[in-house]
Amino acid sequence: MMYAVIQTGGKQVKVAPGDELRVEKLSGEVGETIVFDKVLITSTGDQINIGTPYLENTKVTGQIKRQGKERKIIVFKYKKRKGYRKKQGHRQPFTLVKIENIEG
Repeated sequence: MMYAVIQTGGKQVKVAPGDELRVEKLSGEVGETIVFDKVLITSTGDQINIGTPYLENTKVTGQIKRQGKERKIIVFKYKKRKGYRKKQGHRQPFTLVKIENIEG
């Protein structure tokens, strides 16, 4: 099985062709092709290539399927006996990407 480990949004993600993954928001419209060039590891089943820190001449291509926001997270701060309460909501934007090809 062919797979790669890429770095995007400050995180490392293991991907294979055909995978759909949610990553930190990337610029681009739905349907555009996106290239991940920070590839750390690739594997073709019997051979593993490890970068120092990244592999040269290796890239992972994917297609943007959706731009959206996650479910709301409630941030509630409270200090007992002081009358301090603060309620705040947050929705993190994301990009849904379908991995198409691993080159290199």
